[in-house]
Amino acid sequence: MSSKPSILIIYTGGTIGMIIDQQSGALKPYNFDNLIDYIPTLKLYNYEIDSYSFEPSMDSSNMNPEMWSKIADVIETNYEKYDGFVVLHGSDTMAFTASALSFMLQNLNKPVILTGSQLPLGMVRTDGRENLLTSVEIAAAKEDETPVVPEVCVYFESELFRGNRTHKFNAQNFQAFGSPNYPALAHAGVYIDYNRNAIHKPNFKKLKVIRNMNCNITVLKLFPGITENTVQSILNADGLKAVILETFGSGNAPNYPWFIDQLKKAIDKNKIILNVTQCQSGMVEMGKYETSVQLKNIGVISGRDITSEAAVTKLMHLLGNLEDPEEVRKQLQNSIVGEMTVN
Repeated sequence: MSSKPSILIIYTGGTIGMIIDQQSGALKPYNFDNLIDYIPTLKLYNYEIDSYSFEPSMDSSNMNPEMWSKIADVIETNYEKYDGFVVLHGSDTMAFTASALSFMLQNLNKPVILTGSQLPLGMVRTDGRENLLTSVEIAAAKEDETPVVPEVCVYFESELFRGNRTHKFNAQNFQAFGSPNYPALAHAGVYIDYNRNAIHKPNFKKLKVIRNMNCNITVLKLFPGITENTVQSILNADGLKAVILETFGSGNAPNYPWFIDQLKKAIDKNKIILNVTQCQSGMVEMGKYETSVQLKNIGVISGRDITSEAAVTKLMHLLGNLEDPEEVRKQLQNSIVGEMTVN
């Protein structure tokens, strides 16, 4: 490995990889083999920078576990060759991919920074240029030959967040992401100010990639007026293993007898029900209000302050690798890679 920091930029697709065709004026995918020619500022870092592009590139709305596995494969294959990795990704499902990779890349001791943009890289006002440049700098950052941020992160508009704590909350502004239940890992201003107390410490173990994912889950978002027929249809879907129940406030749900009965029947059939709040900030506290006491009593599991994105990918990960539903329930109450707060 060169004495220079070495970074692999992995382009999966998304807005950041688009430029304007000079003849037609339409947006088209950029050839990342010529990345440094297009963003010459990268040369000032004096890094070894290579790129890998998926062909064809993928709109993030089409992202899926198979693609997550392919990204993990690229990282695993090149893990010893590079000091850090920057994954360019569409913003719409970036939080899902970041969460999934955090569970798949066990014993990660190098930075994997996901970033993208709201405007294409080829537009004059693009936010993609700064997002890319700073992500590369963070991925290369070391102290005493040890990476400063050895975990999966999302960097967007001056803020670095833990990937599995991240949520996209704005489709219009450059500040598109937030991490309401966990502090930012770094803020990029004149200097990059790292919040070292919030960052994972390296364990120096060998990287282990766990690819198995079971997608037989669903999300049931509660709303006033939800019907018994709707709930029953969802809970009895063929092959269903688990349900993420998006509840009100601190984990509250209707205490209608039919609703509790439907959930209990599902749990009695070994289906897992995970309670996650619809609120962007705060946590599930089952038993705090009367409307959540019965959920706790029938065996609904508290997701505490986990995001819906992390809940989806954590359930897929656990169901894909554990056969015993009781062990899945146990692990859902533990923080595996810092995805939720456990007191």
